[in-house]
Amino acid sequence: MLTASIVLAAGHGKRMKSALPKILHPLLGKPMILHSLSAVTSLSDLPPAIVIGHGADAVRQVIDQAMAGRVNFVLQAEQLGTGHAVRQVEPLLRGKCARVLVTFGDMPLLTESALRQVIDLHQRSAAVVTLTSVVGDVPRGFGRVIRDDAGKVQAIVEEAVATPEQLKVREYNISAWCFDADWLWESLPKIQVSPKGEYYVTDLVAIAVAEGKTVEALRLDDPAEGLGINNRVDLADCETAMRQRVNRHWMLEGVTFLDPATTTVESDVTIGQDTVLLPGTHLKGSTAIGANCEIGPYTTLLDTTVGDHSIISYSVAEGAKIGNHVTMGPFCHLRKGAVLGDHVHLGNFGEVKDSVLHEGVKMGHFSYIGNADIGKNVNIGAGTITCNYDGQRKNSTEIGEETFIGSDTMLVAPLKIGKRATTGAGSVVTHDVPDDTTVLGVPARPRQRKENCD
Repeated sequence: MLTASIVLAAGHGKRMKSALPKILHPLLGKPMILHSLSAVTSLSDLPPAIVIGHGADAVRQVIDQAMAGRVNFVLQAEQLGTGHAVRQVEPLLRGKCARVLVTFGDMPLLTESALRQVIDLHQRSAAVVTLTSVVGDVPRGFGRVIRDDAGKVQAIVEEAVATPEQLKVREYNISAWCFDADWLWESLPKIQVSPKGEYYVTDLVAIAVAEGKTVEALRLDDPAEGLGINNRVDLADCETAMRQRVNRHWMLEGVTFLDPATTTVESDVTIGQDTVLLPGTHLKGSTAIGANCEIGPYTTLLDTTVGDHSIISYSVAEGAKIGNHVTMGPFCHLRKGAVLGDHVHLGNFGEVKDSVLHEGVKMGHFSYIGNADIGKNVNIGAGTITCNYDGQRKNSTEIGEETFIGSDTMLVAPLKIGKRATTGAGSVVTHDVPDDTTVLGVPARPRQRKENCD
């Protein structure tokens, strides 16, 4: 009794008024089609079949990159409606499954849990068609679920062809279906072309009723799952709803949001207990935050890991690794490859790129460290810069443990400074410095001890 999944993603999305295919527009950090796919992947015993059309090459590339080939693509060369789209998959699935779950790529808020309920109801009721619906005040272009006096579903009427009386119905079909597979393939050719020249999969409900078959409908408890995307207003509404859903999840897991409305946590982010997120914080990509941290306000972390008990304020980090008990900010910038060990401190307006700052490093404000390895407990004075680019290549700087770098030091790479060395304020260091040596000046030279003439 295998279940197959079809995701319809061929539409043009003209109301988005965009050169980008509608289903590739980002929603909480990833193309909306990937949210739709994540809801069905574990429910399907066969690789999901994605019906593509408009922008097929771009859509295929995005999905292939995310799903690593674990889907099948079916081309709907001419977009003649949803019924026509489902029919394109028949050669791929006929005879291989008992049930077919049909969803839409522009319905990204439908959850795996809700779709599992649809499949379970379909199995229990022995229906040939099981649909999903929501009750609400905003139609959003959805078809109306028409029931008889006994409450039995009789038909789905698309908004474009509904009568004024039918338009008053407040129960909406939200385009997630489970079909008996054999009945589906036999019934698709019976769909009649609409006045718009399209074949609607929704007409299968009336066909089933006319044949005396069982039709079931699952009313979803959360109307937000029925939000679809036709234009940019819908996109913004879905972004808000998904952000609220994710934020609520983390609040229930023990994370404090001081202002959820201005805080964005993307779906692949993880956060430890007792961490506090301040207003204007954005956690993106594969970011992972430890426990008991304070992040923000107005901080953006992308693909960044943070240990426990760290404080980051008014800062940006991209592809960085931040240890435990780190303090950063305000106004720091960690670029790709930045690694901060435990108990590191970065003062305001500090920038680190492609460098490792080992445990206990203190880096003063207005400093830049690039392509460097900084030993334990090094003090980097304010205004220090690693001059790592010579116009052709990036060069590295290595600083030994317990070294003191004076304010406004220029470290001209390639350069190696030994352990417990010191540079004087304003020095320009162009040559390697041995252990336990003090250098100063422009260019920096070892400090000369004065001879006693008495």
